[in-house]
Amino acid sequence: MRKQIIITLILLAATAFVTVVYFKNLNPPGTRTSQVMRLIPDNASLVFEFNNDKGFYDIFKDNKLFAAIISKQKLGQLDTLRQVLLQNPLLSKYFTAQDLFISLHPSKTNGIELLLSASPATPFDPDVFDQLSKQPKNGLVITPIRKPGKSGYNIYVNILKTRFYIINKGDNAFSGSFSEELAEQSATYKSKTDKPVFILLSEQQSNNSLGNLYVNYSQLSPLFEQLFRNKNTDILKTFRMLPAVAALSLNYRSDAIMFNGSTTIQKDGPSAYLKLFVNQQPVINHLNDIYPSTTAYGTNFLVSNPAKFGSDLSEWQNSTGLAKERDQLFSKVKAETAVRIKTEFDNLLGNEFAIITTRYFEKFGIVSVKDGSKLKLVLSAISIMSDENKGELSYEKLPLFLLGDAFGIFKKPNFMIIDNYLVLANSNNELTSFYDTYINRKFLSKNSQFNQFNDLLAAQSNVSFLLDFKNIQPIFERDMNPDFYDDFKSMEPGWKNFFAASLQFSAVDKNFYTNFCMRLNSDTVAYKLK
Repeated sequence: MRKQIIITLILLAATAFVTVVYFKNLNPPGTRTSQVMRLIPDNASLVFEFNNDKGFYDIFKDNKLFAAIISKQKLGQLDTLRQVLLQNPLLSKYFTAQDLFISLHPSKTNGIELLLSASPATPFDPDVFDQLSKQPKNGLVITPIRKPGKSGYNIYVNILKTRFYIINKGDNAFSGSFSEELAEQSATYKSKTDKPVFILLSEQQSNNSLGNLYVNYSQLSPLFEQLFRNKNTDILKTFRMLPAVAALSLNYRSDAIMFNGSTTIQKDGPSAYLKLFVNQQPVINHLNDIYPSTTAYGTNFLVSNPAKFGSDLSEWQNSTGLAKERDQLFSKVKAETAVRIKTEFDNLLGNEFAIITTRYFEKFGIVSVKDGSKLKLVLSAISIMSDENKGELSYEKLPLFLLGDAFGIFKKPNFMIIDNYLVLANSNNELTSFYDTYINRKFLSKNSQFNQFNDLLAAQSNVSFLLDFKNIQPIFERDMNPDFYDDFKSMEPGWKNFFAASLQFSAVDKNFYTNFCMRLNSDTVAYKLK
C-alpha cells in the first residue's frame, strides 16, 4: 500500500511538472500579437494584421480593392515576397497560419514605407536562412548583415530586382522591409513603455475577423506631411489632433472596404476638440441630405444635447487658454449691441453643424438651428445686413467661440439664414453659390451612387467625415505631393475607382465606436472587378 502511495505521488508530481512547463510555454490569446505590436516602431500610423492562411488569400485573390489602396506595384511586391519566402518549404512551417503585421511609416526621403512583422509558430532556427541561401534556383541572394544591435539578412529578390531587409528582433520575432532605412529604424527601436502603443481587439472580435486594422491618430499628421505639400491641409484635421488609438476589424464585401471597432481616447493625452463629443448620444445624420453635389470632403458634428455641448465647449476653452479672448469678445458684443450672443446662440443651436469643402475650393459652415427666424433677429443686431436673409458678422472669431475649433476658418464670415439653417462662408460669392445649390436642389443626395454608399454607413453618429474621390481630385492636384498625385490619377486600379470614403465616430462609454467605409464606383463594381 505504501509503495502504491509513493508511486501515485510521483505520478502526480510528474503530471504537475509537465502541466506547468506546458502552460508556461503556451501564449495566452493575444499575447504574441501584443508582443509583436510592441516591437513595431511607434511612428506607425496604421497597422494591418491578417492571418497567413490560404483561406485569406483565396478570398481576396481576384479582388482589386487592396491593389487600389496600396498600389498594384506594392501589392505585387508583397505577393511575390510571400511566394518566394513564406511559401518556401524551409520557411512555410514557421509562418503558415501565423499572424502577419503590415505597418505604415513615414520616410525621411518624402515617402511612405511598409514594415512587415511576424512571430514564427515555433522557435526559429537562424540556420534556416543559411540553408535557404544554398537552395539552387530559388531566385534569392541572401547575405547576413548586422544592424545596430541586431542581426539580420539582406535578401536580393531576382524577380523584383530589389532588396528586402530582415531583422531578427529577438524573442522569436522578425521584421522586414524593402526600405533599408526603415529596417535600421526597426532594429534600433525600443518601446518607451511596457504598454503597447495600440490597444488590441478582444479575442472574440479578432477570431471572427478576416483582418484587423490598428490606427494611431497622433501619427496620421506625419503621414499626411509625406502625402501633401500643403502642410496645412484640413483633411481629417480634427481626427488627426485626437490623442487616441483604434482597433478595427475587417468586414468582407466585394464592392467596399469596411472596418468597425473602437477608438479609445488616451485620458492623459493633450486636449482635443473631438473629446467634447464623447459626452453626447449618437444622432441621426440629416445634414448630409443638403451637402452640395460638388462636395469634396466635409465633417458633420452631431450633438444630442446642444446646451451641454455649449457648456462643455466653454469649459474646454477655459482649459486651453481661450477664455480671456472669448470673454472680452462676448462682453464687447453685449456692450455695443445688448445681445448676449453665447446664451442666445446656445438656446437656438440644433443637433448638427458641418464644415464642407467643395471641388471649387469653397468652404461652407452649415448649422441646423431650432428657429431660423429668431436667429436672424439675433444676428441682424450684430451684423451688417446686405438683404433680409444675408449679412456679414461685425465681430471676428464668433464662429470659433460659439462652435469650436472646426469653425475657426471663418474669421468674420458672411452668413445666410435659409429655412432652419445658418450657412457661413468667407465671401458673398460663396453664399450665392450655396443658395443656388439649395434652391435648385443640387445635392449630393440626389446621386444614386451616394445613396448606395450612404446605405452602408451608420445612420447615427457624433462625428461623420465624408470624402468624395471624384470631387476631391482638383484639391489633391493642388495640395498633394506630385508623386503621390500622379499615382492617384494614373494607378489602375486606383483610388479614382472608389466613389467615396467615410469615417464615423459614435460616443460609447466616453470613447467612440468607429466605422470606416470605402465603396467602389458602380461602374468599377460592374465591369472592372468581375
